[in-house]
Amino acid sequence: MAATTLVVLSFSLLNPVLAVRLQTAGASSTAIGLFATLPFVAIAALVPLVPGLFRRIGVGRAYRLGLLLELLACLGYLLTDHFGLWCALGLMAGLGAAAAWNATEALIAHNVPATHRGRLTGLYQTLLGAGMALGPFLPALAGLDAREANALAAACLAVALALALQPAVLHLKAMHDTHAHMGLWSACRLAPSLVWAAVVGGVFEVGLGSVTVAHGSGLGLTLAAAASIAGALGMGSFLLQYPTGWLADRLPVQRLFGIASAGLFASALMLSQAPGWPALFWICAALWGAVGGALYTLSMIRVAHDFAHTSALAGTSAMIAGYTAGGAVGPLVSGWMIDHHGVLGQSGWLALLAASLWWMRPAQPDAGGADDPAPSRG
Repeated sequence: MAATTLVVLSFSLLNPVLAVRLQTAGASSTAIGLFATLPFVAIAALVPLVPGLFRRIGVGRAYRLGLLLELLACLGYLLTDHFGLWCALGLMAGLGAAAAWNATEALIAHNVPATHRGRLTGLYQTLLGAGMALGPFLPALAGLDAREANALAAACLAVALALALQPAVLHLKAMHDTHAHMGLWSACRLAPSLVWAAVVGGVFEVGLGSVTVAHGSGLGLTLAAAASIAGALGMGSFLLQYPTGWLADRLPVQRLFGIASAGLFASALMLSQAPGWPALFWICAALWGAVGGALYTLSMIRVAHDFAHTSALAGTSAMIAGYTAGGAVGPLVSGWMIDHHGVLGQSGWLALLAASLWWMRPAQPDAGGADDPAPSRG
């Protein structure tokens, strides 16, 4: 958990800096959105192969390999400004993130006691939210230029890899040895509404930051001010994750997903007024981080219940696939919308996406209480 928190800190520090570097070099919003999409494309492509990788080399070794690939990609941004090479490095980082991310989530879902899943999963997501919130503010707090911020992000990844070299990491498991293997697509068919909730969460929590930061930079904001928009997004994620987990132990899941849909719809409407009141960019970003992150947390909590008797690894892989699909689609569609239809177009498509969550929100799977694992349907 500590190592993955450092990975998220590095990610949230690096991405706004790279977006501003591209914008100041003359890249369009669409190009910036494409670059921001590539790591998520790589994650989504590798997720179906992750269970096989884990069985072949072990969860711990796969986690370490993932961190190493992310570190190498981060160092690569220091050595070149070539857009094509950056795209290749983004894909490398995504491959590493797929292994590290799946490993962490599956280990937590498999090992946390059923009576505390909501609170402990919420605590873990709070740690990630703290990293996501702090990272974008570091250039301003520490007076860093773009390359210094890049170097600090690489240092965070190096420390994360050092933590992962602890021998105990190799002894952790993420599924029951006696259970038959469940594939990614079987898990998706078992919980399609949860997958869609993860898609929406991915768009709002990680799919909008880079494009919004670049748009703010294009409006004349400094690196520190533009990056702080992403910081507001991370701060929202940080503040709401533990309360979300606490509520998930007590309230019906369908009600919580409905509240999330309403919050995202309101943020989309507010965004349409941001050109006349720029402070709304920060308010909307905070809501995206808070509610988008809550959707992911709720999905993972339900996975721990619904897949308790099958494979937490398959269930978490399905949620990660959905979340990364949202993270990949978000910046690409948002960049195109801003380039061709401005903030109003961006507001419109986000409102439609939020409304779709209302229609697809997952139902409460059982009447036994949020703390009781759902019976196996496999």
